[in-house]
Amino acid sequence: MLTVSTVNVNGLRAAVKKGFVEWLATTKADVVACQEVRAEAGQLPASVVAPEGWFAVHAPSSVKGRSGVALYSRVEPEEVRIGFGEAEFEDSGRYLEMHLPGVVVASLYLPSGDVGTERQDEKERFMAAFLPYLVELRAKSAAAGREVVVVGDWNIAYDTVDLKNWRGNRKASGFLPEEREWLGRVYTEAGYTDVQRRLDPEGPGPYTWWSYRGQAFDNDSGWRIDCQLATPGLAEKVTSVVVERAASYDQRWSDHAPVTAVYDYPFTR
Repeated sequence: MLTVSTVNVNGLRAAVKKGFVEWLATTKADVVACQEVRAEAGQLPASVVAPEGWFAVHAPSSVKGRSGVALYSRVEPEEVRIGFGEAEFEDSGRYLEMHLPGVVVASLYLPSGDVGTERQDEKERFMAAFLPYLVELRAKSAAAGREVVVVGDWNIAYDTVDLKNWRGNRKASGFLPEEREWLGRVYTEAGYTDVQRRLDPEGPGPYTWWSYRGQAFDNDSGWRIDCQLATPGLAEKVTSVVVERAASYDQRWSDHAPVTAVYDYPFTR
């Protein structure tokens, strides 16, 4: 069995103070992916940089205090790749992959965007460059006998069942028609499967992000933007996907919740 967990930590230094280390110590996951780390290794305690029992790789952004992704694996990776070959995003702290026995696991932090600003332009450039890479990654991995799962904060809600207030967000970044169309191409052209929707095609939710503002968490007024997208051979092996939503607002250590999937797929610790 292979268990993969992904979470946007919303600043790893802050998450460490609120419960991330305790969560990492108790998770059953074989691989943990983190996004929005916002810290370099030298700014983090040893229990997070290189926790006992884990092989850890951190890919910070060249812009201090922004982005950053990480991967923790209980099995030593055979290969590690930071970035996906696009010069603009190579040191942006948005993509990191590990090649493990039989599977490639990637941690993705897709730009969030903001309509009418440079942030949205950046998001669109990232998407344009990333789609062909996903196609290439699937083909090369298949030739090497590996499946692929790209996990993380995709920052796009694909359908109306993926966010509570979809009517009020039709012109907001993260639910724009062109963004949703692009994610549809990841499913069709690139051939990846959203494993949550494979098991639960109807929804609504389960949501993975809730704003800290207002009563969003208490009212479960969230977005499902943290996803695990797998190649077909792995997607058909998924047996469960759980959003590890905190029991109460004061027990959250991020504004996102971990998303943990179990695959009936050979993997040796």
